Parts: sequence; structure tokens; C-alpha cells
Amino acid sequence: MKKVEPLMDAQALTLALSRITHQILEQNRDPAKLVIVGMQTRGVFLAQRIAANINELTGATLVAGILDPTLYRDDYRSPFRQPKVKITNIPFDIAGRECVLVDDVLYTGRTVRAALDALTDFGRPHTIQLAVLVDRGHRQLPIRADYVGKKLTTLTNQEVALHVKEIDGEDSLWLMELDGES
Repeated sequence: MKKVEPLMDAQALTLALSRITHQILEQNRDPAKLVIVGMQTRGVFLAQRIAANINELTGATLVAGILDPTLYRDDYRSPFRQPKVKITNIPFDIAGRECVLVDDVLYTGRTVRAALDALTDFGRPHTIQLAVLVDRGHRQLPIRADYVGKKLTTLTNQEVALHVKEIDGEDSLWLMELDGES
């Protein structure tokens, strides 16, 4: 893969997360009923930032949960792929709460579908809302995000890659292209 085009720098990413935070608060006026859960890997860091934004704006004390939906995917049993399972840590009760599931990029919808199955193993939230930094289209399942930082039209030979300072040393969003493809 090679970087083709920068889509967001650190400032644009911060602004998009701020906008998503405000939209979440417009729809969920009582932070005491709200829980934030980030999907492994980079969705976790976005969820932590959204929770921190909500805490700053409202005085709440939200902690972002962590969800790895790997074992709930419909493709993890593929003979060619060994799943790499990561940590799931949801240190609060989600039953009856307004749950915001956070991911970096919404593509086919299959990861979100797996996350919905995984999340319900922890209880039955009143609602599950989806926040994504990027919606790049190409859905294979009827799933849509409630909160979107940026909508893109991409080709199937392209990927959208989020870099976060916690892992990559910088905050940026890139359009990537498979090597050898145009």
C-alpha cells in the first residue's frame, strides 16, 4: 500500500471529533445515561477522545469501553486468516443505556454487524448509535452511521487509513492505494 492523498491533518481530525461530540450531545441530553464504546483498534482512541470531550463540555465522568468484535465476524473462520483477538473491556453496565459505538472507518458494514452481536453479550442497551470518523461507502449490509466526521467516495482498490498519535505518532487520515494498482 502507498499513501496517495492526505484527507485530514491533526486539526481537521480534532474538529471532526468535536462536531461528532456535539451531535452526540444534541441527541443524548443526559450524559448519565450515555456510554461510549470504541472498536479495536483505532476506534478505541477516537472513543476516548469523544468521552473526554463530553466530560469537558458537561462535567460528566465517562470512561470509554473497548470492544473487539473479531470472533463475531462472519469471515474469521476463513482457512486463510487466523484472527488476532485484542482486548475487550467494558467496565460499566450497558443495559438500558444510550450506547455510542465508535469506529474509525465504515466500509462494508460487516465489522459493525459483528460489533452489534458482541455488544449485546454485555447487556441490552436502550439504543445503540454508531459514530464513525469516515464513511467510505461500498456497504454490503444495511448499516448506516448516526454520526459521521467525513463522507468519502472511494474505489474498491483504495483504503482509508487513520493514523493516531497514540500508535502512529501523528494524527492524520490518508487515502491509500494498493501497490501496483491505479
